Amino acid sequence: MNNATIKQLRAFVTVVDSGNFAEACVLLHLSQPALSIAIKNLEQGIGGKLLIRSTKTSVLTPEGKEFYPTAKLLLNDWDNAFNDLNDLFSLKRGKLEVAAMPSFGSSLLPSYIRLFSDQHPNINIKVHDVIAEDTIAMVRAGRVELAVTFDPGECDDLTFYPLFSDNFIVALPEHHPLLSCKNISWQAIAQYPFIALQKPSSIRELIDKTIIANKLQLTIAFEAHQLATIGKMISEQLGISIMPSLCKPQLQSQGVLCRPLKSPLVSRRVGIVKKRRIPLSTTAQALVNIIKAHSKNIMDENL
Repeated sequence: MNNATIKQLRAFVTVVDSGNFAEACVLLHLSQPALSIAIKNLEQGIGGKLLIRSTKTSVLTPEGKEFYPTAKLLLNDWDNAFNDLNDLFSLKRGKLEVAAMPSFGSSLLPSYIRLFSDQHPNINIKVHDVIAEDTIAMVRAGRVELAVTFDPGECDDLTFYPLFSDNFIVALPEHHPLLSCKNISWQAIAQYPFIALQKPSSIRELIDKTIIANKLQLTIAFEAHQLATIGKMISEQLGISIMPSLCKPQLQSQGVLCRPLKSPLVSRRVGIVKKRRIPLSTTAQALVNIIKAHSKNIMDENL
């Protein structure tokens, strides 16, 4: 087994490149005895002479000439590996994959990514905008380091960092009679066709639980899988819905108007989910820091 060290390899390559021990000592900041010991230990470790040292120059042995390109390549790989690692830690390059539920991905997340990219332009970010349940599954499977989603509840394998609570709102088409109300009651909502998310959906589950707990009734006329689809259906006068406040900018872009929901309120915490006991990479932590620092301000600005 060979116990050659990087220090010994660097000493050997530097002697060959400089042509003599004296100049190599200057380049390596070593005394001549220290350099001689490094070369001697390398040769003892590999079992033979690599250099023939004369008064003014050093000449490679045949074995030394054969080994020199390999030693140089090993040193380059070593240096490149640590340079690459330093780039990752200093955020000079890298990539990051995150998951986000669509209501967050289409509203607040682009602002966070813009702030991050302004500071770290060479980091590539891939966003998986999937339903809330899938964001959790992606974190668990290790496909992404973090997800921005609704609070998944108590989980032994996950950590949740709350950002804010999202109070659900009533989404209405233009000229709807309920637009005259400052706040809209569940009883008033029940008088009109309701457009709901399809099951399974954490939003649908939360609304269903509220309905059952308060003995309310809704007339579900239509169902869809995507919140964007529901927004378009509302704009086409097909009905009304209850949706997260995060959807408000997207709804407004579709011509949908929004009003607060009267008690019982529907609210759910939004935050960052990561694997428990596994630290985030430097890149992921930098994005998390931006999200934590700016989430409330951006939330107020957009909503």
